Amino acid sequence: MAHDLHIAVIGAGAMGGAFIGGLLRQGIVTADHLVATDTRAERRHELTEQYGIAVIDDNAVAASKAQVVIVAVKPQVLPAVLPPLRGALRPGALCLSIVAGATTATFTDTLQHPEVVRSIPNTPAQIGEGMTVWTAAPAVTDEQMHWTRLVLGALGKEVCVENEGYLDMATAINGSGPAYIFLMIEAMIDAGVELGLPRPLAEQLVLQTMLGATRYTQESGQHPAALRNAVTSPGGTTAAGLRELERGGVRASLANAIRAAYQRSHELGALQKKPD
Repeated sequence: MAHDLHIAVIGAGAMGGAFIGGLLRQGIVTADHLVATDTRAERRHELTEQYGIAVIDDNAVAASKAQVVIVAVKPQVLPAVLPPLRGALRPGALCLSIVAGATTATFTDTLQHPEVVRSIPNTPAQIGEGMTVWTAAPAVTDEQMHWTRLVLGALGKEVCVENEGYLDMATAINGSGPAYIFLMIEAMIDAGVELGLPRPLAEQLVLQTMLGATRYTQESGQHPAALRNAVTSPGGTTAAGLRELERGGVRASLANAIRAAYQRSHELGALQKKPD
């Protein structure tokens, strides 16, 4: 436990709530060392009841109390949220952003505060199975890097990259990626029901197949193409199914989806470069 670490979560929505739950669940901080903000009274009450933490509606007050300030608001509201935080962060505090598309320069320039980490988590973070890619501004200290690993580790796996350009790419893969997987799961379940399977059975088969295939890929150390070839018998059922997937352009569609998400991340960044 980082007993002396005080953390503020600016924006206690789904991802902000994931941080709160993960930090407390893993014992990284205690409830009295954690403060969150939200504009909705019902959400503030909900989090206070659930976790016993202070939840307020003043971002600057919350930020002034913390060594780590996690900014977890939606990209569209960042231009309104960020300028009032200028001067609120204490010297030596770390600002950790999870805002899609918002560059480290957006934060350092607007806040006039050099210690900024930009990160891209994803929704499985809500159960501690997330994947977060992050990068640090030059002024971030070794101690603050350690804080970052502690905090992001509460969400699941984390990896640091030096090239900030990788984060827009990561947004398109690990950030948006769960939605692509959910769509495939939904489509496979619906296809099973269409064949005649009861929906609960189809859901069980698809979910475990997805989970098992992912874990097998991780643990085997083999290229996915090799694993696919191993299960594809000549003239068999899998070959017939894969032929239809290729005919339907699934591979190209996934690549196009990732490129579109990457482009949108760039567009969001352009909107947020110089908030007033």
